[in-house]
Amino acid sequence: MSNELYADGIGEITITGTIVRIDLMSLSATDRDANNNPKPVFRQRIIMPVDAFANAVDLMQKALGGLVEAGAVRRIGDMPAAAADIQAVQAGASNASPNFN
Repeated sequence: MSNELYADGIGEITITGTIVRIDLMSLSATDRDANNNPKPVFRQRIIMPVDAFANAVDLMQKALGGLVEAGAVRRIGDMPAAAADIQAVQAGASNASPNFN
């Protein structure tokens, strides 16, 4: 069996010369911030050469493209159009009842 690591996200990416360091973060089960939200905690670091990082970014962009195409996620740039669609539906719905005219 292989070792697996879960991460909630990337905390920081540092480039020094030809080496890239990617810090993986997870949300703490015990530590909370001032708003009572879980604090991100460093879990592990991935260290790779710049060319391997560039290949990894290309692979992730292709995977993201597949997720967008499947409708599993939306790109941030697509959100204003989606928000405009929702507002148009809500505006049409608000005029449907004589109680709101």
